[in-house]
Amino acid sequence: MELELLEKVNTPENVIAHCKAVCKKAMEIASNFDNVDKDLIRKGALLHDIGRSKTHGITHAIEGVEIAREYGYSQDVLNIIERHIGAGITEEEAVSLGLPKKSYIPQTLEEKIVAHADNLISGTKEVDLDFVIEKWRRNIKDSDDNIKRLIELDEELIKAFEVE
Repeated sequence: MELELLEKVNTPENVIAHCKAVCKKAMEIASNFDNVDKDLIRKGALLHDIGRSKTHGITHAIEGVEIAREYGYSQDVLNIIERHIGAGITEEEAVSLGLPKKSYIPQTLEEKIVAHADNLISGTKEVDLDFVIEKWRRNIKDSDDNIKRLIELDEELIKAFEVE
């Protein structure tokens, strides 16, 4: 259903491949937890970049929410789409980026898992945290707060489950 929708709204093939890779990584992260809605994670991960069918700018998350809402997706899925960018965007950062004034920080475990899976996939390839940190240092002005949130997400979702 979700893959058909991505195609129906003319999502570029490379974006669909990315969404599939993010979904795979999200399900891998989700396997660490007993108390997550895996169906919600699957839907959210596959649709997180549906807004890239309209724009590749920062507003792709907002566009994606509108498309998914139009096709009847639940608020839980819409929240994943809206809050998947980076490790989330604060209200203050949103204003400076030209987004509607609100917090885009992932709140639920499902939202955090999809956002972080997206961070750990570049195109269709899995990357490590150091790769993401370096990329953010290069591309995000005053990236320290974003990187701090990224590391916190990684500690909550990945590091806590690593065997020493």
